[in-house]
Amino acid sequence: MLEQNKLGSQGLAVSRVGLGCMGMSQWYGETDDAESIATIHRALELGITMLDTAEAYGPFLNEELIGKALKGRREQAVIATKFGFPTGGSFDGVDSRPEHIVGLVEASLRRLQTDYVDVLYQHRVDPSVPIEEVVGAMAGLVAEGKVRYLGLCEAGEATIRRAHAVHPLSVVQAEYSLWERNLEDDVLPALRSLGIGLVGFCPLGRGFLTGTVDRAENYPADDFRSHDPRLQGENYDLNMAIARRIKELAARHDLTPAQLAVAWVLHQGDDIVPIPGTKRRKYLDENVGAAAVRLSAELLAEIEQIVRSGMVAGPRYNERMMAAIDR
Repeated sequence: MLEQNKLGSQGLAVSRVGLGCMGMSQWYGETDDAESIATIHRALELGITMLDTAEAYGPFLNEELIGKALKGRREQAVIATKFGFPTGGSFDGVDSRPEHIVGLVEASLRRLQTDYVDVLYQHRVDPSVPIEEVVGAMAGLVAEGKVRYLGLCEAGEATIRRAHAVHPLSVVQAEYSLWERNLEDDVLPALRSLGIGLVGFCPLGRGFLTGTVDRAENYPADDFRSHDPRLQGENYDLNMAIARRIKELAARHDLTPAQLAVAWVLHQGDDIVPIPGTKRRKYLDENVGAAAVRLSAELLAEIEQIVRSGMVAGPRYNERMMAAIDR
């Protein structure tokens, strides 16, 4: 069984590795609800507690799926969900008006078939609404018992500090992997100074670090990878060279590339929980195996050398989506 980590100082305890559920309902090829539910059940058996979702995933379908999967098992899971995109499913613009937040969370609770969520995130910072007002509304839901812990997603240092002053944040969620390190200069030190945990999504670089993803143009338009700048043109070739070296390094140590990548995140601190996404049990078991991996100082240095020498080509999102990142 997986060890439990405490994140923040408000009492949140989650498994050392969590499960990102977005791909079960959209963006990454065909969906299979039966296999996804079986994957969630397998995650619970393995000791995974944190299940990450959002109203925007589907839209709405992912929360409904988790609600079905957790019927009769609610107390085994830590449900983390998010609000903040205008119509739930649109990634164009943000909307965190306080007068809407209560209704949005009530709808999430119905879909999740529960009377509380463990972690509530603002999905993206809304520059038109002061973060103090947003967190104030979120704090009201904590007082009512509908939410247990608060977090922000892809927020910058200044926003995090202002939010935390209104109501303590337990976690901040952001992309973090051995080749996506944008948090290390300011956000991660701020989190540690404030006693806030980090939940890292895409620890496998949206699958790129496994060395198995295809070029962007080979995916259908409704697949997220078709719009990923790091999979396009020359970027793909340069980044695949890094992925090949990671794959070779993992093989020399009897690991899969996914296990090496997740283990790297785990070695960055006990206040960081990666949430690799998968919709299949076989990949879930592989990812969880990373929790038992111990990376030597020499191996960590070799990983660092590979990534630093190759660098990563291309931004992690297209221009429109990068504009929504509060950094």
